[in-house]
Amino acid sequence: MTRVSGATGHGSAHDEWSNPLRDARDKRLPRIAGPSGLVLFGVTGDLARKKLMPAIYDLANRGLLPPGFALVGFARRDWEDQDFAEVVHDAVRSHSRTPFRQEVWDRLSEGLRFVQGTFDDDAAFDNLARCVAELDAERGTNGNHAFYLSIPPSAFPTVCKQLSRSGLADDEGDVWRRVVIEKPFGHDLRSAQELNGIVNDVFPEDSVFRIDHYLGKETVQNLLALRFANELFEPIWNAHHVDHVQITMAEDIGVGGRAGYYDGIGAARDVIQNHLLQLLALTAMEEPVSFSPDDLREEKIKVLSATKLAEPLDETTARGQYAGGWQGSTEVKGLQQEEGFPPDSVTETYAAITCEINTRRWAGVPFYLRTGKRLGRRVTEIAVVFKRAPHLPFDQTMTEELGQNALVVRVQPDEGVTLRFGSKVPGSGMEVRDVTMDFGYGTAFTEASPEAYERLLLDVLLGEPSLFPTNTEVELSWRILDPVIEKWHREGSPDSYPAGTWGPRSADVLLERTGRTWRRP
Repeated sequence: MTRVSGATGHGSAHDEWSNPLRDARDKRLPRIAGPSGLVLFGVTGDLARKKLMPAIYDLANRGLLPPGFALVGFARRDWEDQDFAEVVHDAVRSHSRTPFRQEVWDRLSEGLRFVQGTFDDDAAFDNLARCVAELDAERGTNGNHAFYLSIPPSAFPTVCKQLSRSGLADDEGDVWRRVVIEKPFGHDLRSAQELNGIVNDVFPEDSVFRIDHYLGKETVQNLLALRFANELFEPIWNAHHVDHVQITMAEDIGVGGRAGYYDGIGAARDVIQNHLLQLLALTAMEEPVSFSPDDLREEKIKVLSATKLAEPLDETTARGQYAGGWQGSTEVKGLQQEEGFPPDSVTETYAAITCEINTRRWAGVPFYLRTGKRLGRRVTEIAVVFKRAPHLPFDQTMTEELGQNALVVRVQPDEGVTLRFGSKVPGSGMEVRDVTMDFGYGTAFTEASPEAYERLLLDVLLGEPSLFPTNTEVELSWRILDPVIEKWHREGSPDSYPAGTWGPRSADVLLERTGRTWRRP
């Protein structure tokens, strides 16, 4: 090892050590989180059990957590530390991505603690502060803790004030304290601004991490590599060559059991405001100066600032609500028959909007965003559809089945990229048909893609904010979406569509007006 001395030229406690065989530019070795702990509010929820706890174990199994990592659960349950450890163990065994290894679990379980209490209980947060201080001494977490609020947004103000009152939000010197917030980030622009103000009163903006799990998916990050590491695509990634862009998030499940959250929220607030507008920003952004967090966010903010809904909204948006029907071979209920939903609910389960981006690169190119429940299949994709060739030296019969060239990024499932183009059919005649070239993550790489929450939780502990939306991004997204939500709130009810189909007829008409059609994923 080589010693790099401090400014005084004398050896000191602040000397740094470097490995002479390691090139600082070599990205093959993963970054490992330093001494730290995570406090999890909402440990009894599905998100914690199915995603967060397994992701923490998977990070430990991959050697990416510090040896003294600590996980503290906070809930009303009358649990001891051992009870919480059993809950985490069961979640890990049921839902972790990597194989269960007893030695990894034994090391991780040593740092598990549980604090009982409610959000308005001063004594409980004082106990939490003592627990965190004990972990600093016992586990060497060095005062570094992240607070994950897997709780309803209505509870954010109370918890943030408690964290401030108890001193848990205080950071001094090299010690850091961070807060992680799950969506929804408000329900309109005004509420988002109020929520951001409440959180920023306690935590500075660079300590706030708003989770959008779509941004943690490998294929979303690969979109940046696809565009900026390849000269092949960037010259045609503009209005001269692109006809339109379709961004789709379809689900084949309903909303049964989620009435308390979903009724009154709807598909547009639940998915378009965060996931789909973030995908739009990544698709349309200019090349950043670097991939540093500030430079990436700056380019996304430029795109969202230039984005607005195409008008008139009657012709450029559509909404729907699934009725009873067949999902595969299973007969399913309509939304209004689901438990917890009123029979006259006007909550939309399908939403489609048309966005315009007023920049030189994208002027005149419509971006169609759609999402829905109980659709034909579960799929998320970004389809960049190119213009037709200006002159085809073929008879109509030679190209009657020829579609438009398209580059499709499949975010989930079957992560990968498909390129569609025309090719001659073998034979003596000149006949052109669509063919595809396909890249799949599962077949191209031997290493399985980590779960989105693995990447995002590790980034929180590393203090790497690239994949987390800022205040400005959240507020710009609401500014884009608010007009159509307000219009829908004033007018009528959503169009009905049978479960298992691809949405209401009004969504098809939305594209047919411009001579286009939705892709069938």
